[in-house]
Amino acid sequence: MDSTDLVNQAIQGDREAFIRLIRDIENALYNTAKSMLRKEEDVADAIQETILNAYKSVHTLREPRYFKTWLFRILINECNTMLSRRSLSTAYAEVPSEKREHSSPYDEVDMREAVDRLEESKRIVVVLHYFEDLSLRQVADALNISESAVKMRLTRARQELYQKFKNFREVNLHVKPV
Repeated sequence: MDSTDLVNQAIQGDREAFIRLIRDIENALYNTAKSMLRKEEDVADAIQETILNAYKSVHTLREPRYFKTWLFRILINECNTMLSRRSLSTAYAEVPSEKREHSSPYDEVDMREAVDRLEESKRIVVVLHYFEDLSLRQVADALNISESAVKMRLTRARQELYQKFKNFREVNLHVKPV
């Protein structure tokens, strides 16, 4: 059974169909919420609220093929609400990420970590497009911005990531083995 059929069943009130849809997308929801909120307890709360809100209003979804985009829009709104409740006075990108134990300087240049260090507006488009495989149109719809804005943010994010990796390579090419 394809996802459109499951969405139609969920719209008609089929709880099991809704659960199957959520299970198919739960990792993507987690990754997106984690990239925005960073704290595990906040991520769990955001996903729970998203699923609850989606379940209550799935009957209002007009186009079953946009279920994934619609769900991401609910999640992003929930994450933004949680961030505003935190009353962050600094830019979100400046909030230090949780420290990980690293045994090698090469571990620092992990792609996911580099993406996590991007400014939020760039990070979310990268996560949705490259990690969650949403099309440019779906990302635009989920973030409520134009497709050209998505393209611009992706271009800037790629340029920034390229510079980070280029600088890392230049520094580490001059390191002599011990």
